[in-house]
Amino acid sequence: MSVWSLKPIDILLVEDNPGDVRLTMEALKEAKVQNRLNVAWDGVEAMAYLRQEAPYTGVSRPDLILLDLNLPKKDGREVLAEIKQDSSLRRIPVVILTTSEADEDILRSYDLHANCYIAKPVDLEQFMKVVKSVEDFWLTIVKLPPDDQ
Repeated sequence: MSVWSLKPIDILLVEDNPGDVRLTMEALKEAKVQNRLNVAWDGVEAMAYLRQEAPYTGVSRPDLILLDLNLPKKDGREVLAEIKQDSSLRRIPVVILTTSEADEDILRSYDLHANCYIAKPVDLEQFMKVVKSVEDFWLTIVKLPPDDQ
């Protein structure tokens, strides 16, 4: 087992719905991989967190971002575009986790270099399965880039 696999995975969840935040936390609490989940409640807060601006100076750079598209202040599309245009952030995998199933949102997200697009199920049990499958794939199968790159 490598040292990399022993390191907790830092996840930034960018989500404004408290219920979805709670469900995501519950699903990840049972995760096979040790993780630290941080939450940004809107797009402006997400970018301040990622750029380590006050009050987020000194926070860990996330290994994975779970991003809702429909956010207050700055929507997820704008956040995704800023992340992928920033050379210090663009390698962080971004999983779009949103209620939108609109073709234009899916196409635009991939055009902006999202790593994955998942429509949130409305059913509680299915939502938990989706979060667990994200965890299984992104945190146990995929090799994530090192923090310092």
